[in-house]
Amino acid sequence: RLPDDKHERLKALARSNAISVNKLMDELATVALANFDARVRFETRAARGNPKRALKLLDKVDRAK
Repeated sequence: RLPDDKHERLKALARSNAISVNKLMDELATVALANFDARVRFETRAARGNPKRALKLLDKVDRAK
């Protein structure tokens, strides 16, 4: 359960966007999940990555500029 003051602020935010609190929470949850998914994908790729190769590629990009 949310504290009353936070709930009131969320209601005001929803009202300012002309949506319901439920729709606001759905939109916020969608953003949070997209951020989480991106972080998991990044961490998974980073764990498989080769730091030396990555640095060489970055050096190559710098030289191309």
